[in-house]
Amino acid sequence: MKAIDVDLLKEFLDDKVRLYNRPDFISLDPISIPHSFSKKEDIEISGFLAATIAWGQRPVILRNARLLMQLMDDAPHDFIMGFNKADLKRFNKFRHRTFNHIDCISFLYHLSDVYRNKGGIEKIFLEGIKKDQTDLLQSITTWRKIFCSGSHSKRSEKHFSDPSRGSAAKRLNMFLRWMIRKDKAGVDFGIWKSISPALLSCPLDVHSGRVARKLGLLKRTQDDWKAVAELTQSLRKLDPNDPVKYDFALFGLGVSEKF
Repeated sequence: MKAIDVDLLKEFLDDKVRLYNRPDFISLDPISIPHSFSKKEDIEISGFLAATIAWGQRPVILRNARLLMQLMDDAPHDFIMGFNKADLKRFNKFRHRTFNHIDCISFLYHLSDVYRNKGGIEKIFLEGIKKDQTDLLQSITTWRKIFCSGSHSKRSEKHFSDPSRGSAAKRLNMFLRWMIRKDKAGVDFGIWKSISPALLSCPLDVHSGRVARKLGLLKRTQDDWKAVAELTQSLRKLDPNDPVKYDFALFGLGVSEKF
């Protein structure tokens, strides 16, 4: 891309960020689930679970994510810290596509271990961060390894993406955007203040990938981690400090405008 093309593209995408990075859109997005809470741990847990099941039709995602919170007495951190085996019977009929009650209960056990014994999601994630890293790939890999350790259902590991094996990890990158980014719009939370938004990778799915290729931001045809890295590097040329703000633009163009 020529310099003038970059300038025009940045102006165009910045306009779209302003259009879609607004509180008006929260209610239509899975981020509305953690926005129901104010306690840090509740935001993390509800956000992680909402992001985990964030594929398919958005109304169904929101309905099932809200149901999950209701099954946790609308107090996810308290539930995680105090549930017993009998409390888990209420989840026996839960299902979101291929994420069934076995997966759900497995994730609850893993989250319980994370918060009871390992200091929470943010602490685990920070353990994987190295001073010289340019993205959060190693951190996600470390987080996944720790989260999936233990004796609970191995079948459930498929719902925790593994970018070290090539996965685009769209839902994990979306969750990390929620936790790490913060601006005046008030959509993302920015509660993990010790991690720079510059390290984030752009969530990539069929919609954002299609738009990114049309705009010349992405050449790779496969939606995998290499494509995520390529797209994010292109976005860093537009804003090196906050490249993933353009997720709002790409997703809005792809889903709302059918660009």
